[in-house]
Amino acid sequence: MKNLKFTHSIRSGFDKTLRTKVNNYFEKNNISRYGNGNMIVKTVIMLSIFFIPLIFIGSGMVENTALLFTLYITSGFGMAGVGMGVMHDAIHGSYSKSRAVNRYLGYTMNLIGANSDVWKIQHNVLHHTYTNIEEGDDDINVPFFLRFSPHAKHYWIHRFQYLYVWLFYGLSTISWITLKDFVRACRYNKMGFFDRKSSFTKELLKIAVWKIIYYSYALFLPLIMVPLPAYIVVLAFLGMHFVTGICISLVFQTAHIVPGTEFIHADKKGQIHNEWTLHQLATTSNYAPKSTLFSWLIGGLNFQVEHHLFPNICHVHYKKLSGIVSRTAKEYNLPYNVKKSFFEALLDHIKMLRQLGIQQI
Repeated sequence: MKNLKFTHSIRSGFDKTLRTKVNNYFEKNNISRYGNGNMIVKTVIMLSIFFIPLIFIGSGMVENTALLFTLYITSGFGMAGVGMGVMHDAIHGSYSKSRAVNRYLGYTMNLIGANSDVWKIQHNVLHHTYTNIEEGDDDINVPFFLRFSPHAKHYWIHRFQYLYVWLFYGLSTISWITLKDFVRACRYNKMGFFDRKSSFTKELLKIAVWKIIYYSYALFLPLIMVPLPAYIVVLAFLGMHFVTGICISLVFQTAHIVPGTEFIHADKKGQIHNEWTLHQLATTSNYAPKSTLFSWLIGGLNFQVEHHLFPNICHVHYKKLSGIVSRTAKEYNLPYNVKKSFFEALLDHIKMLRQLGIQQI
C-alpha cells in the first residue's frame, strides 16, 4: 500500500463548525457521547439471540433437522446483531467511557469467530481513514473476481458480479472465521501495525486460540451432541454464517458502493487532495433515516455519514446528530448523501455493481 496522506491545502471551515455544533448539542442537553441504557438492553438481547440457540443445540435436545436449522439461523441473526450493535461501538471506543468496558465488549468479536485486533486495523484504521480509496480501504480491496472500485483492474467476469456477488457476501464470514484473519494479520504485520516488541507468532497463536474456542461451542459440541448426521449439522452451521454474511455485507456495502459516492485515487506520491472530513461526506451515504426499528437492529449503521464523521460517538446518538450534520453540510454547499429506504440503497448498490462490471465510472 502507498503511504497515503491527506493534504492540508483545503480548509473549508466545515469541520470546525460541525464539531462545535455537535459539542454544543451534548453540552446543552447534558448527555454523554457514549452508550446509555438502550445499549445495555441491546447488548443483552443480541448476545441472547446469539447464545441461547447455540446452548439448546449443544444440549443435545435438538433432534429435528428443521429445528436445528431454525436455531442456527436465529443465532446467525444474533451474530450479526452482536457484530453491528455491540462490538462495533466497543472497538471504536464509543460504547463506554471506560476503556476496560470497551476492551472486554470488543472481545464479543472474538466470541463470534472473528478477531478484534485484526478488525480494528481493517475497519477503524484503513476503512475509516481511507474510505473508498484504492489500495487504502480494505473493504474495496477484494479478490480479482469482484470489482468495487472504478480504479481496480477490469476483467470480463465483472459484468456478472451483480448476479454472483450474493454468494460471496454469504460466504464472507466463513472466510473470516477460517483464513481471512490470519492472511490479513500477516499483511498488517508487514505494514507495521502490530507491536514490534511482542512476538507476532504469539499474536497468531492468540487468534488461533480464540477461533478454537468459537468452533468448540458453535460446531464441535453440536457435532458431538446432536443426534443427526454430521453433514446436517455442518450445513446448518454454514447456514448460520450465510445469514450473518449477507446481513453484514449489505449493511456496510450499501453505504459506500452506490451511485453518488466518490471513489478517490491518490496521486503518484500518495497524496489525497482533499480535507479528510469532506472526503467522508463524498464517499459515504445514509439510508432509511426514518426507520427507528431498522436502525436499532443494525446498530445505527444506516447513519454511516455520522458514523464516519464521529466514530468515537455511540450510534444511539446518530439520528439526532444527522439533523446537525445535514444542515451544516447544506450551509457549506456540501453533499449529504442519503437514500429514503434500505430497499432504495440496495437497488442502487446493484446498479453500481453492474456499472463497475461493464465500464470505468
